[in-house]
Amino acid sequence: MPIKIYNTLTRKKEIFLPVEPGKVKMYVCGPTVYDSSHIGHARSVVVFDVVNRYFKIQGYDVTYVRNFTDIDDKIINRANELGVDTQTLTKRFIKEFYADMDALHVERATLEPKATDHIDDIILVIQRLEAKGLAYASGGDVFFRVGKFEGYGKLSGRKLEDMLAGARIDIDENKENPMDFVLWKAAKPGEPSWKSPWGEGRPGWHIECSAMSSHFLGETFDIHGGGKDLIFPHHENEIAQSEGAFDKPFARYWMHNGFVNINKEKMSKSLGNFLMIKDVLKAYHPEVVRMFLLSSHYRSPIDFSEQVMEESKTGLDKIYALLERIERIPGPSKKNVRSEEHQDLWNRFCEALDDDFNTAQGIGVLFDGARLLNRLLDECGDKIPSDKAAIIYSGKRDMLRMGQALGTLQQSPRDYFESQKTRAVEKKDLDVSEIESLIQKRAQARKEKDWKKADIFRQKLSDLNIVIEDRADGTIWKIKD
Repeated sequence: MPIKIYNTLTRKKEIFLPVEPGKVKMYVCGPTVYDSSHIGHARSVVVFDVVNRYFKIQGYDVTYVRNFTDIDDKIINRANELGVDTQTLTKRFIKEFYADMDALHVERATLEPKATDHIDDIILVIQRLEAKGLAYASGGDVFFRVGKFEGYGKLSGRKLEDMLAGARIDIDENKENPMDFVLWKAAKPGEPSWKSPWGEGRPGWHIECSAMSSHFLGETFDIHGGGKDLIFPHHENEIAQSEGAFDKPFARYWMHNGFVNINKEKMSKSLGNFLMIKDVLKAYHPEVVRMFLLSSHYRSPIDFSEQVMEESKTGLDKIYALLERIERIPGPSKKNVRSEEHQDLWNRFCEALDDDFNTAQGIGVLFDGARLLNRLLDECGDKIPSDKAAIIYSGKRDMLRMGQALGTLQQSPRDYFESQKTRAVEKKDLDVSEIESLIQKRAQARKEKDWKKADIFRQKLSDLNIVIEDRADGTIWKIKD
């Protein structure tokens, strides 16, 4: 079944046909590194991480480029505020970005360029636009002539005349037209700057992506992605710059993810509800965060709340509990046995992701598989016949393949539950030494066959919201939700 993508440019789903058969060239706008990354950044990065993973699982050779904007007004202002140079600031937040994304099991992009490493490429694109009459220098700045590009507005569906009529744009005497946007900014005292044909200065925001995408992926490539907030003006301006400079279609498919709301309110600094990734990860396991971010279709908005996060945690706990249950099946491993009866689970998952990367539906298939296998284990009891074991092990492999595509189920059940336990202990301020002591006292009472005393210790553990499970290799404990 072919992969279909909803193309923002055409406003419809289209069968994915790459420029080069068997290859995917994808560019996604990365962060402007002047502050810690928030949960909205995480959604975009995780969504396109799944796109990257799934294409590779389906056998495509993927070149994935995600940039860092490491020079702009926000970066300069923040550096001045903190009393550091821009390079020190951006290095700090790039390092922090990697720490957050590594924790979230995000695979590194093929290439992760910084704008300041491509000043020469940026200047060359601007010169091409200037030579074609699409750019002009004025007052040390260089602007793009929006009115000279016929297709302006085709991505966002806006008409230039309507934009002009409703515009609230600061008056800039250097501009020929209020809608013209800056390609090169003249240097101001104390700001980082580079030499150019128009004097010392620095690039505007939009031009960096046109320059870097063409440098690494060519003048026409397959997929361009980012958040919905980038459709206008950023991506609209990228199209104008790139197609104006190279006289070729820019990106063939445009993908945009929806926003993350916080308790049904738009996330904004004015409301004080910005959730930084590093803070969310203190409260929730990284895979729980991924499950939440992928639980709605990527084009839809998604609402962050404690209730929703707990639901994501509960769901993931059930999957890992099943994997742990399968690990404890006695007898020889049937890991190399393939059951045709179970083949449809993976196929159903692929059908979901083939349909515009519908991770919400894919996660539904994952939970269907868990219910099926748990029911089978319940029916079999302690003795599992070989034909049922084949279905169980085959189903487990399919579920792990789904996890590979979603970036989840990356740990052993033991490690997963230990990390969950650590978070719960910190969150509920429990005394681990007290819990371990009660478990040891109960074990001693059981050894002495003092069942009444053992039950007292079990009750004390229960009062602390601790659930215990006696196994052949010892007693394990978990914290009740």
